[in-house]
Amino acid sequence: MDTRKLIDILRATIDPNQRAQAEEQLSQIHKIIGFAPTLLQVVMMNDVAIPLRQAGVVYLKNLITSGWQEKEPEENEPLAFSIHEQDQAMIRDSIVDAISQAPDIIRVQLCVCLKTIIKHDFPTRWTQVVDKIHIYLQNPEPNGWMGALLCLYQLIKNYEYQLAEKRVPLIEAMNLLLPMLYNLIVTLQPDQSAESVLIQKQILKCFYGLIKGAECARYYLEYILPLDLITKEVFTKWMEVLRKVMEQPVPEHTLQVDEDERLELPWWKCKKWAVHTLYRLFERYGSPVNTRKEYVQFAEWYLTTFTGGILDVLLRVLDQYRNKIYVSPRVLQQTISYIDQCVSHSHSWKILKPNMFEIIKDVLFPLMSYSEADEELWNTDPHEYIRIKFDIFEDFVSPIIAAQTLLISCCKKRKEMLERTMQLCMQVLTSQNGEYSPRQRDGALHMVGTLSDLLIKKKFYKDEIDSLLSQYVFPEYSNPLGYMRARACWVLHCFATVRFKSEPLLVEAVRLTVSALLNDTDLPVKVEAAIALQTLLGSQEKVHKLLEPQVKAVTTELLKVIRETENDNIASVLQKIVPLYTEQLMPMAYEITEHLATTFRKVIETDSGTDEKAITAMGLLNTMETVLNVMEDNPEIMAQLEKTVLTVVGHILQNNVIEYYEEAMTLLCNLTAKQISEDMWKVLELLYQVFEKDSFDYFTDMMPVLHNYITVDTNAFVSNENHILAMFNMAKAVLNSDSEDESEIYAAKLLEVMVLQCNGKIDNCLPSFVELVLNRLTRTVKTSELRTMLLQVLIAILYCNPVLLFTILDKLQQAVPNASITQHFIKQWIHDTDCFMGLHDRKLCVLGICTLLEMGPCRPPLSAVLPRILPSCLVLFDGLKRAYELRAEADEQTDDEDEVDDQDEEVLSSDEDDIDDMNNEYLENLSRMAVKNAAQQGVNMTANFEDYDSDSDDEDDYEPDETAIECYTTPLDDRDCPVDEYVKFKAALSGISTTEPELYHALTQVLDEEQQKQLSAVLVLADQRKAQQDSKRIEQSGGYSFTVPAQVPTKFKFGS
Repeated sequence: MDTRKLIDILRATIDPNQRAQAEEQLSQIHKIIGFAPTLLQVVMMNDVAIPLRQAGVVYLKNLITSGWQEKEPEENEPLAFSIHEQDQAMIRDSIVDAISQAPDIIRVQLCVCLKTIIKHDFPTRWTQVVDKIHIYLQNPEPNGWMGALLCLYQLIKNYEYQLAEKRVPLIEAMNLLLPMLYNLIVTLQPDQSAESVLIQKQILKCFYGLIKGAECARYYLEYILPLDLITKEVFTKWMEVLRKVMEQPVPEHTLQVDEDERLELPWWKCKKWAVHTLYRLFERYGSPVNTRKEYVQFAEWYLTTFTGGILDVLLRVLDQYRNKIYVSPRVLQQTISYIDQCVSHSHSWKILKPNMFEIIKDVLFPLMSYSEADEELWNTDPHEYIRIKFDIFEDFVSPIIAAQTLLISCCKKRKEMLERTMQLCMQVLTSQNGEYSPRQRDGALHMVGTLSDLLIKKKFYKDEIDSLLSQYVFPEYSNPLGYMRARACWVLHCFATVRFKSEPLLVEAVRLTVSALLNDTDLPVKVEAAIALQTLLGSQEKVHKLLEPQVKAVTTELLKVIRETENDNIASVLQKIVPLYTEQLMPMAYEITEHLATTFRKVIETDSGTDEKAITAMGLLNTMETVLNVMEDNPEIMAQLEKTVLTVVGHILQNNVIEYYEEAMTLLCNLTAKQISEDMWKVLELLYQVFEKDSFDYFTDMMPVLHNYITVDTNAFVSNENHILAMFNMAKAVLNSDSEDESEIYAAKLLEVMVLQCNGKIDNCLPSFVELVLNRLTRTVKTSELRTMLLQVLIAILYCNPVLLFTILDKLQQAVPNASITQHFIKQWIHDTDCFMGLHDRKLCVLGICTLLEMGPCRPPLSAVLPRILPSCLVLFDGLKRAYELRAEADEQTDDEDEVDDQDEEVLSSDEDDIDDMNNEYLENLSRMAVKNAAQQGVNMTANFEDYDSDSDDEDDYEPDETAIECYTTPLDDRDCPVDEYVKFKAALSGISTTEPELYHALTQVLDEEQQKQLSAVLVLADQRKAQQDSKRIEQSGGYSFTVPAQVPTKFKFGS
């Protein structure tokens, strides 16, 4: 292939006037053998302009990502393109060289290509990648080292979550390459140039990837440290490398770089990966009582060998921070997280204990105090200040969050720490002589609020919380400094769950917080006040009444704050308020919804793909759902809200904003819950278009809305045949797809709901239903859930119109002359009766059998299943009994919350480890250590731990309370449904005992003594349920009127 022609085409792709034509040319020639290697060759030409090389490498990346692996041809689809093996061999042969020589901007895309190639070809078709990396790392010329390390990193990442046995090829490769990495980093460490440190950083990333590896167990990740590869000797060498990296001073000239950019410098990145590795090693393999048994010996060795040295290095990092010497935020955060791990272990705690309070006073306290960076952001960009403070992703990297976690750990787990910390905080808060600055007062209040959960559980401190709030928190609401007013709101939010001893104090808390929300001029204060108010409303019932006079003003202000901040937390506050004050907010419902809709449109229009925006948008949609939920009994208001909500839903569906489809369907479900307007019937057409466009990816999300369309206004549904046709076509598309997922079960359920809900109104459609279901049953059905659901559609038709069902089956029989469709259906049905779960499915199954028995001369032959009919019914009734009991239990459940346990939590002594009590490995290790320690004392002891096996046979007996789709109700599921399966069953048996005694005898003679008892119990229960039905009917018609009150005895005496 001609490289010059390819360069011209790539040049045209970045020219807007020629782009379309150039892309068409590429689509025509990319399948030609030789294209992909030629494109890689062009990408690597140094005399070609970088923009052209970029265009080429992006096209190559997409080509390899989509076309490297040969795909199985889809039925009735043309063969999908894949890169020819000859081209693949050429690319494999040159990709490592290309990555080693390419500039960074090209190298990034080539690494993505390599990731795909390794995923599909290593080790089966391409072991040479290891040799290529080896050659570059062996070469004394440093120019190729970084590229080789990036290739190695992709190889390691490929095995990140693989099972241990599947990691063998990686371990074999690392047997060759790991010693080279070690020698290289040791050689480079004396050289502290930026180029050298970047290579060191990449080596540490590779080592981290190796020790981070985890296999996916049944419900969780199990971490893997390859001890055959990383022996104690090898591990010790690498720990020395990590120690040196942490100890190495950062060059002075880095202090000239702006602080915001400093953390991106190679030296700090290198330290970040070093401390990150140290933290992971300690967290996963450093605890003898919590790690997996194969690592216990290693953990004991690690703890005693390295803890002191590492702590020494990391305490020096904290000392740097204490002495105002710059430490990058990520290095500080990981260092504090390492210290946090040390608190839990007795060995490391003994080393740490003499320094711990100094760490709290000189590191954690300053970190948790309002900083100059906070001040600058508060003043220049309060919106960004709020975003960072409430960014859940920031929590994983923030030194302040790490400081909070460490503070809680040491005060909760170790003696005297809570007392000494509170003394420090009170010393700051009670100081009158200006010894401490307002920023330090903020830090003290921050620490107190952080420890609130602990303080609430300690009687000594809990008794003083009223005093703490009134003396040191409430006065800050009038502080001229905005950050102190925000901190006061935050501390109140932390303690809002405590029962106030003084009601005036609670009144004052509400007054101050509402005033801060409504009147404060600083946006961060308003946000903190809103969240404090939410917590007060959730924890203190008396607040409901106190807030009522101002709830409209509060709601209006919340809407403004939501629009201004786009903060999901404030949307949550509104979700709390709307249900509590439904009546008061009815006049505002339209205004609230309009505000939310406007803010939603603004959020998604400015969304650049960030998670924060998506979370905010979902919060706004969820708040709209809350408004609809509480207003659904008011048709006039719902009619107003519908138009606004439909503009939002329409925007989501018509613009394919698929990340919000689930929320959009929930809103439509709310709008169709009680009645369906003309506009909502038009939405059904839109849903059908969405289904056709996105196939059945979102069919299960649509199901609640589709169910409403069928059941809420059935007459309107059946009045337009397009409604029925749309539902049928959706079910047909899903069932004919053989997707083999839950969507097929939902499709069958949709058909069953239509049959039972539209009984007698869609008989002309039922032949199509039957044919669709039978066609699906003739193909492979892998789950009993799908098979029983398909059978249920036929049973529902049988129950509603038995003659019609068998007429349809007889007509279909003509196409299958060799086997009886009817007999096959009945046999499969009776065979599968134990697979029907939940109330509805079993009830319908019983009613279907009763209908079959009551058909008389029209009934198809039952001789093949006759002996199994009554035993199958008894299985169904046994399941029904359990299902009704579970429903009764659910009805009786109360929402009483357990009272807070005021008991003090025990702290650990210096000789104790903090352990995970529920961890099987901990229990195993504990028993093993007990034996070991006893042996050292000369005592013979056996300690056994019997592991709980989550795969035990008991799980096979588990039965869910109800099927997942039982929420899609039909007339049979109404609590006052006149059709009772027990009564119907007894009536059917009684009927045939009179009219068809021979059949009755054939049915009952197969029952053994136990089954006869079960049958008698079912018939007794049928009588009881019939009596209940009759009693209820008389009561509803105005009967059972007693004029003389019944005398109720006050004492009961049993026996004589």
